[in-house]
Amino acid sequence: MNQGPLTEEEIEWLDAVLMKHATERSIMDMAEMDGMLTAILSGPKDVGPEATFEAFWGGEGDQPLWESKDELKTFVELTFRHVNDIAERLSSYPEQYEPLFGISLVEDQEFTIVEEWCFGYMRGVLLWEVDPLPAELVTMMEPIALHGLEERFDDLDTMNHEDFLDSIEKIKPAALSILAYWQSKQNANLH
Repeated sequence: MNQGPLTEEEIEWLDAVLMKHATERSIMDMAEMDGMLTAILSGPKDVGPEATFEAFWGGEGDQPLWESKDELKTFVELTFRHVNDIAERLSSYPEQYEPLFGISLVEDQEFTIVEEWCFGYMRGVLLWEVDPLPAELVTMMEPIALHGLEERFDDLDTMNHEDFLDSIEKIKPAALSILAYWQSKQNANLH
């Protein structure tokens, strides 16, 4: 590993900055950023840093009013380190890749929160600019779309607890199979 993952303190700092500058159009937290970056890095094309940062905040011209140049500089540096860590895991150590899901503590019991990550992933999918998505890919994306699209919330509400937990378990394998799908397409184009 080149740099390794961000520390807990660095993740918390990024999370706080994202929440502080959040708008209705922007990503809200680190889980959503992680999902979006995973989709971008797993997709069919190189999105590039400028388009990625624009997408974080909702689009062109939606940049936050940074507190200072240091805040912006630290945000960019930590984000690039996080991107590099995700990219390295996805390309070289997929078995070590872990989505950055949220955790909620309710009455001393931990619950995994996947919605923000899935929302971020689906935002990243939009940057692929592939329309329509191949049916095979839509099927692979089902566990992520289930938790990452508002129009699917009714489906979640009708699930029993066991199926709900099972759907969460399918998110990481879905992300890795989508990565493999696009890698196989790129490899086929090279030959």
